[in-house]
Amino acid sequence: MGRAGAARKLASAAAYGGGGLSLLGAGLVTVLRAEAQLARKTIGEPRREPPPDATGWYGRGRPGPAIKIALLGDSSAAGYGVDRVQETPGALLASGVAERADRRVYLRSFAKVGAQSSDLTGQVERALPIEPDVAVVLIGANDVTHAVLPPVSVRHLAESVRRLREAGVAVLVGTCPDLGTIKPIAPPLKQVARSWSRRLAAAQTIAVLETGGRTVSLASVLGPEFAAAPAVLFGPDQFHPSAAGYRSLAGVLLPSTLAALGLAPSSEDTPESLRGEGVLPITAAALQAVREPGTELDGTEVGGRRLGVRGLWVELRHRRRHPQHEGTAPDEGENAPHAEIA
Repeated sequence: MGRAGAARKLASAAAYGGGGLSLLGAGLVTVLRAEAQLARKTIGEPRREPPPDATGWYGRGRPGPAIKIALLGDSSAAGYGVDRVQETPGALLASGVAERADRRVYLRSFAKVGAQSSDLTGQVERALPIEPDVAVVLIGANDVTHAVLPPVSVRHLAESVRRLREAGVAVLVGTCPDLGTIKPIAPPLKQVARSWSRRLAAAQTIAVLETGGRTVSLASVLGPEFAAAPAVLFGPDQFHPSAAGYRSLAGVLLPSTLAALGLAPSSEDTPESLRGEGVLPITAAALQAVREPGTELDGTEVGGRRLGVRGLWVELRHRRRHPQHEGTAPDEGENAPHAEIA
């Protein structure tokens, strides 16, 4: 999620109204800045070495044609904080798709530690030549910590999704996590971070859906598992996920990635009302998704029409998670992007 010192920028922005707070007293401004400094001290300096690169082929011995996945975004996509490639979200996701689809998978990671939504333009440029079947995007946390205004962040994301969709690429966006759950961030900065990240996640959701993509909510940093076991699911800096946390992240992404590829189980063809699934107007669906981690949204039709009086119709789903599995490393000798993909 980028440099830990960015917490101070969030505090400063909040103090001047950027975080949804305005006309703050001098005492609260001082508290916000002090809490940001304490958070930075707890989180520490970022690692110098980059995360392991998950780029490569997965599913040795499985049939083709291969499924091509482009992974875009920030450190949460890159797998910052783990030492083994099989622990990265890219390797976990590609291994899971290969297993569930019984297909060869080629994953190319374009994610970069510290990336903001504005960096997606360059990542999309590099991703399009591999002609991916699906692009999985994780972005937004650094926009919050660096006090980038939501309309600016969302504009960059929407343009990137549009370009991918025009190229025939299915798009799944994991929306901004709720940074208010990060342990080193104390109140009142915690409330500022929560308000800002939730607002961004809702705006991301609406923009992605209107541009033809699909979203899955990461909400409270991948759900109640993090609140129940922060020592297990957060890494040593208490800010980025641990290896177990990235397995939880992949568990959220996998069912929605399969759905984006048209490979969801036939039992999930229609929404189940008993699971809280159904069709809603876009704004209502986005607000509900922000509150419920793992909520997938995709555009749909009602009576043959995509638009209702309250905007785009959206199908809200709670995909069944697959049993967690161990990731595998990419097959050696087949990492070159020009290798045979068919």
